[in-house]
Parts: sequence; structure tokens; C-alpha cells
Amino acid sequence: MSTSQALAVEQHDNDDDLPRDVIKHVSFALGEETYAINAATVNEVLRHTEITPVPGSPAFILGIINLRGNVVTVIDARQVFALPPRELSSQSRIIVVEVEDFIVGVLVDRVVAVVDLEEAAIETAPQTGQDASARFIHSVYNEEDELLILVDFSRVVELLPR
Repeated sequence: MSTSQALAVEQHDNDDDLPRDVIKHVSFALGEETYAINAATVNEVLRHTEITPVPGSPAFILGIINLRGNVVTVIDARQVFALPPRELSSQSRIIVVEVEDFIVGVLVDRVVAVVDLEEAAIETAPQTGQDASARFIHSVYNEEDELLILVDFSRVVELLPR
């Protein structure tokens, strides 16, 4: 499936019987905060598996895994967002995403759900400071006083050695 096909937006009816555009996202937790990534970029979600460290790699790179014969770099989402380390649990997951023909695994505390987000309710993220993690926040989704932080891992991929 091409990226343009994967980014196709579904039509649903709302209470006013008017079509509304929704985009599927995979939501995940880091600590008590919930984030989401566009589902079109997600290849699969894996249980935590053994990660082989790569000496000399940046701190946010945990290492590499063998995914059906392919070597995949795994990054630590907690490190990317400058959160304190946390012990792995049975809910820890690696979200395998494809960005610009590059596949990367993202370790998260847990995957929450696949959600449909109304495109009209997605807002540009406010400027939250100059720290490096703020650049990975793409936008926010605001519904019923609940904020969901939408992230763009293509900006993380830019930092990976190639």
C-alpha cells in the first residue's frame, strides 16, 4: 500500500449527518501521559524482545533487533521525550514504524488503543519550549477536555545514523 493510500481519510457520519474526516492513530502511554502516532506509519506492534546494544550510539538508541531477518534500530521514546527511565513491564511494547522508507522500533510503556481522531479537532501544537523533545510533538487532539499529544517520529529518524 502506498503512503498516499495509507493516508486516505475515512468518512463517518456525526450527529448532524454531515460527513467528518477521521484519521486512525495508535495511542500509547509514557508514564501517565498519552501520545499517538498516525496509524498509516505503523507496521506492527511487538512485545518487548531482546535488544542488542550498539556501542557508541546516541543515548536515545537502545540498540537493534532482528525482525524476520531485517535489522531494526530501536529507540527509547522515554529518552526522546526526556522522561526518567522506567523498568520494562509485561505491557512494554515496540511500535514498528516506517518513515521515509526507514523502519524503526519505538519502545513505549504500553499501547493504549487504535483511535479515530476527527481531523477538525487536531490543532497545531503550541510552542512549549526549546528542549529537544518539543520538536517531536506534531500537534494535539482536543476532545471533551482531554488532550492527546500527536508525535512525528520522522523527526527522530532524521537523527539516526544512516
